[in-house]
This record gives sequence, C-alpha cells and structure tokens, in this order.
Amino acid sequence: MTSALTSVQAFAQPVNDLGGRWMLDPEVLGPCRDAGYPNGYAYYMVGRGGVLGDVDADVVSSAFGFFAPSLVRTMWERGVVVEGARAAATRYGAACAAFGRSRLSGFDGAARLAELAGRLAGGVDAAGLALFAGWRAEPLPDDAEGRAYFLLHVLRELRGSVHLVAVIASGITPLDAVLATGGAAAAERFGWQGPFTDVPTTAKQLAERLTDEMMARLCGAVLTDDELQELTGLVLAARAHLDAVV
Repeated sequence: MTSALTSVQAFAQPVNDLGGRWMLDPEVLGPCRDAGYPNGYAYYMVGRGGVLGDVDADVVSSAFGFFAPSLVRTMWERGVVVEGARAAATRYGAACAAFGRSRLSGFDGAARLAELAGRLAGGVDAAGLALFAGWRAEPLPDDAEGRAYFLLHVLRELRGSVHLVAVIASGITPLDAVLATGGAAAAERFGWQGPFTDVPTTAKQLAERLTDEMMARLCGAVLTDDELQELTGLVLAARAHLDAVV
C-alpha cells in the first residue's frame, strides 16, 4: 500500500503543472483587454487573488507570499478597479474551467478525478491557507471535464498555500525561497529588486520536507492511501492526455 507521503510527493509536480499552465496562457489572458483590464498581469493578479474579496493589496500579498509586495500592489490596484475583486475571480475561474474543458475532452477519467479531487479539496483543514480557502469556496463547474481541471487548480493552490506556511516555518523568507529555486532571474520575474544575495538550493530543503509532511497529514486525513494512489494515477493520466492534445 502506498503511503500518503509517497502519493503527495508523486502528484506534487504534475498538479503544479496542470493547475498552473492555464494561468498565463494567451487564451486566458488575451480577452482581458476586451473586459477593460490594462494588461494580462493585472488581470492575473486580481483574477487569482479576487477570491479574497475587495481587500487592500497587503492582504493579497500576504496570501501570494512569493511576489514582491510592490508588484502585487501595483497590479492589484490597476486590476481591481475594472470590475471588482469578486467579479474578476469569477471571470478568471470560468476561464480556468473553459481551458481545462477543451483539453480534457475525451479523457475517460475526468469524472473520477473530479470526485476524488473534490473530496480532497472539500475535506482538508484550511487553517492558515487563505488563498486555497478562497478558491475552494468558489462554485464548481457542472461538467466533469471543467470541474476536474478547476479542482486541479484548487489543489495547486492548496499545496502553494501549504508551501508558503512551510517556508516561513523553516526560517527563510519567501524571497530566499524564490532565490533558492530560480536565482536572481526568478526573483526579478516575481517583482523583487536587487542586489540579491546568493541563496543555495539547499536553503529550501527543510521547507520542502515540511511541505510534503503537511500535505501528507492534510490529505491523509481525508482520503485513504489507496484513494490517494488512485488520484495520483488520474493526475498523471490527465497530464498525459493534455500533453497529447497540445
């Protein structure tokens, strides 16, 4: 029997890939100007963070964690004036479902993936995981394909929120984590300004271990080891299906 820890480690990367590949896709961001958004980055910021409500940018920055607060504020304030945070989140979530619906068309495991992912997302303890909790509270698409893909996004937000907590608990800053992952180039993409210190990749080892352990504890409290193993297989199959479509 596969343990919860083995499963969450196995589906971490494919969930991160599938749950995130739609976010900055031209198909998703392209129509934002027709809705009045000044650019795709502002739409991304308010669309993703809009589940937190019409809040100050500091609240969004606290939930996003790894982005420079100055960038979050600039893009949030440019985006939120268009139609408000909640409407932006609804629009962005609908784009997620539409993106996944077209890519998962013909995927036989969509309904079961949606069932297991939905039970997991709905059952985990969301304490301290604000961005995940916000997306979990959004209405789910009615169709299996759209629902499955939307829930992959929700599970990505789960791990991302857990990882932010783990990074802080491990004693490094979110900027340190970005530098340890991708260096100065990654930090600049996330809006930080140098000069930067040289942070070795080993600086994130404790945070990564804590993330896996927290995820295993959260997920193992909702699904059995066998169900988590099945979910892992479905996530991998879904990624293979999307890669074949692309």
